[in-house]
Amino acid sequence: MSPPKWLTDWSHLSVFLLVLLLPMCWSQTDNPFEKCSSSLSSEEGVGWQPYACQPPSANMKEFMQIRVDPPGITCGNPPERFCTLENPYLCSDECDASSPDLSHPPQLMGDRERSGLITYWQTVTWSRYPEPLLANITLSWNKSLEVVDDVVITFEYGRPTSMVLEKSVDKGATWQPYQYYADDCLEAFGMSPKQVSDLAPANLTRVICTENYSRWEKKDVVFEVRARFGVFAGPKLINMDALYTRMETMKGLRDFFTFTNLRLRLLRPALGGTYVQRDNLLKYFYAVSNIEVPARCKCNLHASRCVLRDATLQCDCEHNTTGQDCQLCRGGFRSRSWRAGSYLPLPKGTANTYCECNGHSNRCSYIELINVVTCVSCKHNTRGHNCQYCRLGYYRNASLPLDDENICAECECNPEGSTHPHCSDDGLCRCKLGVTGRRCDSCLPGYTWREGGENACDSERLVCQNGGTCVDFQGCVCPDTYTGTFCEKNVCLKKGGCSENAAGSPLTSHVYLLTLSLITASFS
Repeated sequence: MSPPKWLTDWSHLSVFLLVLLLPMCWSQTDNPFEKCSSSLSSEEGVGWQPYACQPPSANMKEFMQIRVDPPGITCGNPPERFCTLENPYLCSDECDASSPDLSHPPQLMGDRERSGLITYWQTVTWSRYPEPLLANITLSWNKSLEVVDDVVITFEYGRPTSMVLEKSVDKGATWQPYQYYADDCLEAFGMSPKQVSDLAPANLTRVICTENYSRWEKKDVVFEVRARFGVFAGPKLINMDALYTRMETMKGLRDFFTFTNLRLRLLRPALGGTYVQRDNLLKYFYAVSNIEVPARCKCNLHASRCVLRDATLQCDCEHNTTGQDCQLCRGGFRSRSWRAGSYLPLPKGTANTYCECNGHSNRCSYIELINVVTCVSCKHNTRGHNCQYCRLGYYRNASLPLDDENICAECECNPEGSTHPHCSDDGLCRCKLGVTGRRCDSCLPGYTWREGGENACDSERLVCQNGGTCVDFQGCVCPDTYTGTFCEKNVCLKKGGCSENAAGSPLTSHVYLLTLSLITASFS
């Protein structure tokens, strides 16, 4: 869909942007929500105090997209003549979609009427009576808005006998009635007629049917917003603090004035104060010349400006929020669940604060059920709600600051000598029996390293004999006259005897050799 012509016409756009910045209900000087923050000095230095804020109001008809249903409901294709209720038998007027001067397309409901020339959208006549003449006018903004003053629909050639104003808060996915209009509410909708003045503060959001705007002679149909505000703020809207208090404390009141779309369901055209005259059905139709929707962008009290981005309204969010309606926390600032700004105390911004992840993550999540904020996807081998601990298999390097990317060093435990790959907070691995060392990579005295066994270090089977010396618990270094694993063999026996100058002991007896063999066998 191509953007409306006014978006590409810079002269119109500049005028509109000026209008957008002008509040319609309350002056900027009286608006306590015009600033989102202000500087604040403290012992820690100059900071910012967040304030609840909202954009000024504007006539949102400049932004609305208009759709009418059903197809073919707009007059002029084929061309046809029509009469008016004032001159029911003078049927000289013509609607012709192919003629710019005689056509009445839907966009004329939202145009700027100049030089006193009234333009309007018009339906086909009720030529198929008694089949109902039904028409829907859907107004879309693709953005949440908050109505701030009366919505006014201006009809030409008579107001409808019955109609419904509906709203959507989910861009047209679902609809709910806003107000019913009829010359006889009981007959048309089975509802007793009411006025806003009949509503009490406790049921101000009640959907009513009114008979005030269905007499055909006048033009305007009004959805009364100002009168509803006046229930709390007074007839002249002087006590706005009272209204803001109710907005904050009365469940559903703020949502009642919120919408993304409006829809007019036209159910029965103006009849001229009488019954349907079958002999002249060309005087029954709908015609709408103007729709006024004074509203502001809904930014959940987190923005003071609403801007156009890619032909779509977008809040210019502050308080570390983001989203079209400032309905989300910015990445790295979700240290609690998102909340709308608060009207009380005036003002209060409820800004999101930065995720405290010690520089190891820029994302955090608030778990409302247990009231815990936890960092998400901690980097640099860290873990914990604030990425303040090291992952298993790593330990904290106490010589580095907590936000250093090398804060967590790998344990590097020897897989043969340690019970598991994890270490203590100071980097010490947990060693198996007989193993020692920071990484469990050496044996205690009296133990020998044996890879592949149940224990990396086993107890030595026999101490070195005959003056032999044990070296690194790996083997014996023997005197010249002895040999063998434990220096248990006398080299003199192989040579037939030893000289007097030979080092070591005399020849070993057979009994000693037998005993030594038995001892050796017992350790095998």
